[in-house]
Amino acid sequence: MKLVSFLSFLLFFFFCANAQQIKILTDSSKISLRGLSVVNDNVIWGSGSSGKVARSIDGGKNFEWITVKGYEQRDFRDIEAFDANTALIMAVAEPAVMLKTKDGGKTWKEVFHNDTKGMFLDAIDFDGKIGCVIGDPVSSKAFQAISFDSGETWKQATLFSKDSLSEGEAFFAASGTNIKMYGSHHGKPEIYCVSGGKESNFYADNKQIILPVIQGKESTGANSIAAWDKKHLIVVGGDFANDKDSTGNCVYSDNSGKTWLKPKTSPHGYRSCVAYITKNKLICCGTSGVDISNDGGLNWKLISNESFNVCAKAKKGAAVFLAGRNGTIAMIVQ
Repeated sequence: MKLVSFLSFLLFFFFCANAQQIKILTDSSKISLRGLSVVNDNVIWGSGSSGKVARSIDGGKNFEWITVKGYEQRDFRDIEAFDANTALIMAVAEPAVMLKTKDGGKTWKEVFHNDTKGMFLDAIDFDGKIGCVIGDPVSSKAFQAISFDSGETWKQATLFSKDSLSEGEAFFAASGTNIKMYGSHHGKPEIYCVSGGKESNFYADNKQIILPVIQGKESTGANSIAAWDKKHLIVVGGDFANDKDSTGNCVYSDNSGKTWLKPKTSPHGYRSCVAYITKNKLICCGTSGVDISNDGGLNWKLISNESFNVCAKAKKGAAVFLAGRNGTIAMIVQ
């Protein structure tokens, strides 16, 4: 009995020592953050409502809150940071614009502007200098554009061959992560995209595959896709109108999206963002909490009930950060 008790204590101690916790870094504003880009363990950029951009160059110890002049009423739903001084932000509509800074947010240049009726951008993603942007359908056709110069210029292009979406199908601008570009350093990049709403699909080149996730309502479907490599992909979503429901909120693939599997233990509610930390370790978040998987997405464990919109691992580093409502930015600690 003493041995059993001692072993139980060791297991409990090991679990506690290795349990991930969330450390809140800032939560003092009324800003809703949906854009997050982590360059390395020190450089973090976030973007959100009221024309706000957050920037830290010391690993989150201090944040500079920047109001983009002339865009104070805009909601910057996504951001792509290239270094401590260079970043690109996206405002969804009325009109849809993208702005770029090269001086740490002191000045911004408009690099994309589209005032077409119905235009609504949802997400941007880059791999090196090559980037892509996806937008909701205009006249049933999804808006797609590509940049080859770190977002300085944009050209409308066909990122995936099936650009006509079904009625009620669109893209969620929940975390800027429903499109993923991978492998531009090794030839032709792969571009993956997931839709939601009344129909939820996975798109890649000439592939359109219906995802086995909850769908059928405007509030349902896939919200986010992450890729470890060209084969290993994961998608999260759910029903944001019922954010504690775990029904059909996660699927993963190990064959480039040809087939999709459901986890044994799903994330615990609607999830708007997912990210790989390592090949086997993943994080996802949403308005009803944060989950971690240590087995490649097969099983998920709830680590917090805190509300977050977006999570991201450092592109060059190991740090993992989250952002959400009330200007909250946090990091994962162990």
